[in-house]
Amino acid sequence: MSTKNAGLAKKLGYKNIRVYLDGEPAWAKAGQPTYATNDFIVKGNVVIIDLRASEKAVAGRIPRAVSIPYAKLADRVDDIPRNAPVILYSDNDAELKEAVADLRQDGFNYVSAVKGNYQGWVESGGKIETGPILSTEIRWQRKLGKGEVSVADFKKATEGKIPNTIVVDARTKEEVAELGIFKNTVNIPLDEITKRMNELPKDKQIFIHCSTGARADMAYQQLIKNGYNVKFLLLNIEDAECDCEIIRP
Repeated sequence: MSTKNAGLAKKLGYKNIRVYLDGEPAWAKAGQPTYATNDFIVKGNVVIIDLRASEKAVAGRIPRAVSIPYAKLADRVDDIPRNAPVILYSDNDAELKEAVADLRQDGFNYVSAVKGNYQGWVESGGKIETGPILSTEIRWQRKLGKGEVSVADFKKATEGKIPNTIVVDARTKEEVAELGIFKNTVNIPLDEITKRMNELPKDKQIFIHCSTGARADMAYQQLIKNGYNVKFLLLNIEDAECDCEIIRP
């Protein structure tokens, strides 16, 4: 998030905003951890992995967690959905850090940890479940949240297959110049949305995207407030699932 985008976030009602100029990708690339909130762990459409020894998971684990001891993680990596937010916890900080780094290096874009590991979860009042582990199969399906567009519909729109639809790219002009733009797409950077929304017709469906979905969500909030028929794409556009044709600069 840029300083301009932080200013727009304040206008949209967000409070206590701080900007790390290099962004989350640089933070993660540097090997720094990110932590999931307890609410996201409980309610989110996520994959939770318990990296401890299986007997410890039997004695107590976070609900919905799948037991995959760290030593077996490499063998199970192909079982983990790559578009799923993955949350890890352990009782060994070094193993947890290695697991996060391994998954990120393997192409997983949404990897976070439980703050304080399992003990931190217990101390924070988080619920646990005990008893035999009946299955270690990972079951996860992508669920669209409020205002989200499916990848399938987004792709159709960029191919011109959904009538009366406009696709908006909310990335900066510099990003578009460097990386290209999807077909049938207009570039309106997030920090220009409020000035240029009059360019968008209210009688058409608008699909908006950025690089990961964060800025698209913010643009969506602004357009919805002004009466537009809009949805946003919550997906890293470098993900293999997002294989829309790109026009190179």
